[in-house]
Amino acid sequence: MPRIGIEGTLSDVKGALQERGYDLVELRQEADVQNCDCCVISGQDKNVMGMATASTQAPVINADGMTADEVCQQVDNRFR
Repeated sequence: MPRIGIEGTLSDVKGALQERGYDLVELRQEADVQNCDCCVISGQDKNVMGMATASTQAPVINADGMTADEVCQQVDNRFR
């Protein structure tokens, strides 16, 4: 099963992804994205101060404005 990095503030999304059997890693620091197949972020800290650096080549899903179900569908679509 793919390994998904997820921000800790997304507890509803985390629970929904766990129910679907995904291996989850909580994103606390930059190094946590290593070996993740996909990352889910809240979008709250996106591009702070106009700077953005990519810490991973894995797809990143911005969950801002999405329901937990919509995020899960996005993740599922990446690995079908």
